[in-house]
Amino acid sequence: MDSIAVGGSKPHAVLTPFPAQGHIISVLKLAKLLHLRGFFITFVNTEFNHKRLLRSRGVKILDGLPDFQFETIPDGLPPPANDNATQDIASLCDSIRKNFSLPFQNLLTRLHRSASNGFIPPVTCLVSDGCMVFTVEAAQALQLPIILYWPASTYSYLAFAHVRKLAERGLIPLEDESYLTNGYLEKEIDWIPGMRNIKLKDLPSFVRTTDPNDLILDFLNEMMEKAHKAHAICFNTFDELEGEAVKALSSIYQPPLYSIGPLPSFLNQTPHNNNRVASLNFSLWKEETQCIDWLQHKEPRSVIYVNFGSITVMSPEQLYEFAWGLANSKKPFLWIMRPDLVNGGSVILSSEFLSETKERGFIANWCDQEKVLNHSSIGGFLTHCGWNSMTESICAGVPMACWPFFADQQTNCRYACKEWGIGVEIDNNVKREEVENLVNELMEGEKGKKMRQKCLEWKKIAEENTQLGGSSFVNLEKVIKDVLLQGN
Repeated sequence: MDSIAVGGSKPHAVLTPFPAQGHIISVLKLAKLLHLRGFFITFVNTEFNHKRLLRSRGVKILDGLPDFQFETIPDGLPPPANDNATQDIASLCDSIRKNFSLPFQNLLTRLHRSASNGFIPPVTCLVSDGCMVFTVEAAQALQLPIILYWPASTYSYLAFAHVRKLAERGLIPLEDESYLTNGYLEKEIDWIPGMRNIKLKDLPSFVRTTDPNDLILDFLNEMMEKAHKAHAICFNTFDELEGEAVKALSSIYQPPLYSIGPLPSFLNQTPHNNNRVASLNFSLWKEETQCIDWLQHKEPRSVIYVNFGSITVMSPEQLYEFAWGLANSKKPFLWIMRPDLVNGGSVILSSEFLSETKERGFIANWCDQEKVLNHSSIGGFLTHCGWNSMTESICAGVPMACWPFFADQQTNCRYACKEWGIGVEIDNNVKREEVENLVNELMEGEKGKKMRQKCLEWKKIAEENTQLGGSSFVNLEKVIKDVLLQGN
């Protein structure tokens, strides 16, 4: 893609992700694509996450990037007991509504002052995570074009657009906790356009609340309402995968909608003119590289990769069942275990398990997931079904065993397993026998072979969409030309 310079000055985009690992990573990918198109980038993290980033990546990560800068705003939350753990999502959502707008406006004022002094180009557009809709008002006040970028699945966004109707029809909130287990979640929802044969259990987990004043549902309703005021909404997807959802949303929203993904495929095929920017990685945990060396000595497609993402927490019992399911499968495995993976305590594995698996298992705190998934030794992915993980797995051609935890993951799991043919679901009440059987099926069974073939087909379609002339490529060009450059 050719770079852009208008009137002798670079267009300047301010990007603002929701302050959680998965959102930061996805918005960073979009920032890289815009930078490759000639944009000056200001990337806005919270102070808390920026400090985590510098601890995990080193202070020199930001050196030598004259046209890719980082700014921070406070998150308005009290300092956590653990300065390296994921923050509570409900608290973040509440604080975003109450505390983020003024610091963000002050940041834009500072950027304007720097531009007036000739240090940076003037801000010409805003690109915000779909959760950070307070930025829409700032864009209106400054008469700047703004796009909202949704880092999760388009089907989850479609579901969020109908949260208010779910409440109006009396489907949520749930009457009490018993509704989580008494079969109520099996209720079919046949009135959401674009979502066929969907059940209440397949919708994002936030609908499972019993609280009529649920903070996150209020946040989602406000988020969806303010999205109407954006100049465009973009999705990290491609038409063949989630076109029905995009079409259904187009009948609800006035702003034009664009499928511009999957971003991993886009970046894999894009020539990089700045290796410093290309190598930027916003992992909030320190990545361990030894696991890549370990993979080098494994047979092609022989290793099951296990990673439950940045937010999932499980009970010690669930960890125990996963561990022995993997052990009993006799398959080599690479298991990423965050220090805060287990609810209310540290990760403790028995000496018996470690002894049983020492020849074929590797456990690390964190890793470069895309590098792992694209390694020839990886044959399957046991995942929580976060959208980054799913798109990265599709782009690597790796089929999945799915254990969704919360948010959009239940929806993603349903489509991966029932519609796209690339996943198999593990029951929430995890048992080692099921884990063992599904891992073996995924790695060497007939169903696993079919899923791998289907995943490779999706990978090829994704590559075609993000190449010159492909629909996602064309959509990105269009949103840049028709929206983002209008403020230049």
